Amino acid sequence: MQHNAAMTRNRLYLNLLVLFLAGFFLTPRPTRAIGFPDTVLPTYAGFKQSILNGESDVVRGVYVPNVLALPVVQQPTDNPYYVSNHNGEATQFSIASQYGNIGLLAHNTLSGSQFSQLDIGQEVRLVYGDGRVEYFVITQILRFQALDPKSISSSFRNMDEDEILTAGEMFNRAYTGERHLVFQTCIEGQGNVSWGRLFVVAMPKE
Repeated sequence: MQHNAAMTRNRLYLNLLVLFLAGFFLTPRPTRAIGFPDTVLPTYAGFKQSILNGESDVVRGVYVPNVLALPVVQQPTDNPYYVSNHNGEATQFSIASQYGNIGLLAHNTLSGSQFSQLDIGQEVRLVYGDGRVEYFVITQILRFQALDPKSISSSFRNMDEDEILTAGEMFNRAYTGERHLVFQTCIEGQGNVSWGRLFVVAMPKE
């Protein structure tokens, strides 16, 4: 019975993912910038202090020295497709949390543009509302081309290896396994802002 329930739950998550992949990568309408502009990176101490709210289990910000400092907002419980349209902000991916991992989403026309500046070996600091910090190190960068960017059933080509994946297989590659953190955004190509997908994977720092 438990096995069947788990299988049903996993199918639901993957169905949500397919719809999410279709909706997330639509170009958002411009909105005001919040947080910190790309050109002004605050000190870590100042950034951390600005986002604390006392909530012990809620991710409030992510900081990568010399690269980015983004407040993190949560997806509404009734809207698992939500991604912030504010520049200077990232959104925590609730479906990834069901697998014990952290997903941080942003449109590539907004804060997601900073995700392409991330590189292997960089330290990532994940800040919770009570001041607790988790440290990660970027270990992998995954890039995929959507073979049919306008279709919710598009397959994806691994840009670094000779393989084709379904949306579900791509999700599993990025989000399942040992606890880790993933930055996710789009890759622009051939005049299409949702031409591809970028996943930057960071593992807990020892």
